[in-house]
Amino acid sequence: MNLKVKIGQLQLNSPILCASGTFGISDELEGLVDYRNIGAVIAKTITLKPRAGNPPPRIYETECGVLNSVGLEGPGVDGFIKKHLPNLKKLPTKFIVSIGADSLEQYKETLNKVATRNEVKAIEVNLSCPNIKNKGIVAQNAKLTFKTMKALRAVTKKTLIAKISPEVTDVAEIAKAVESSGTDAISMVNTFFGLAININTKKPYLGNTYGGYSGRAIRPLSLYRVWRVAKEVKIPIIGGGGIETAKDAIEFFLAGATAKSLGTINLVDPNAATNILTGIKKYMEAKNIKGIKELTGGLNG
Repeated sequence: MNLKVKIGQLQLNSPILCASGTFGISDELEGLVDYRNIGAVIAKTITLKPRAGNPPPRIYETECGVLNSVGLEGPGVDGFIKKHLPNLKKLPTKFIVSIGADSLEQYKETLNKVATRNEVKAIEVNLSCPNIKNKGIVAQNAKLTFKTMKALRAVTKKTLIAKISPEVTDVAEIAKAVESSGTDAISMVNTFFGLAININTKKPYLGNTYGGYSGRAIRPLSLYRVWRVAKEVKIPIIGGGGIETAKDAIEFFLAGATAKSLGTINLVDPNAATNILTGIKKYMEAKNIKGIKELTGGLNG
């Protein structure tokens, strides 16, 4: 049974990835997780300079998901390289570095710092972080998405993955801009904007008022967007959003995703990848499917 997938130049032994922001910044979960069942860990997004993040509270659990507003808290790229990259290198699986920025110049400088490290083989570009000059996020503008990824493509030949937002008028337009820029793959979806209000205090539960909503409630919305994009682009899609079981993951394969990204479920069960991969194997065996590629885009109708 062949479970290997390829994202750009990155060969993965498992199609299950753990999403940025849900699995620590390096090796925090070592000893709790069977990394053999994880194709790659995507580290928490890092920025050029250290960030304190958004005011607390930063996490609020709703009936069917989680709102978060962490705000890209982190040590900055130099601190990441010095303190956390050595630990990522020791993990018994592949890893992907995620970068975010407020401007194109910051993206380029941050990318250059991590891409020149021999141990870094792939970089995810988080296009869903705030963009001060445009008062929005990069991935809400097809022209800006293309411009950003085209410029970053010129910085490195290593595997580049663009993480795009579901909060757009036409997600396929954004995805095609990513593909046209020469980017190797697309990661989708990121969180949806959400708000929760305490009716007693009449104040929002999050310190930043609103945040990103994730969890099982967004799965049908995420699945639709993956299917929509898969019909328009040929580059690999890392699909995710509300995946909790093997059945959920198989749906994303059938919709056209090459690999799966686990997010909120990692906060509940850090070893969820093991159970999900076991379920995928059982499904493939029952259906006499020899390779994971046979599932990709297999939706009938």
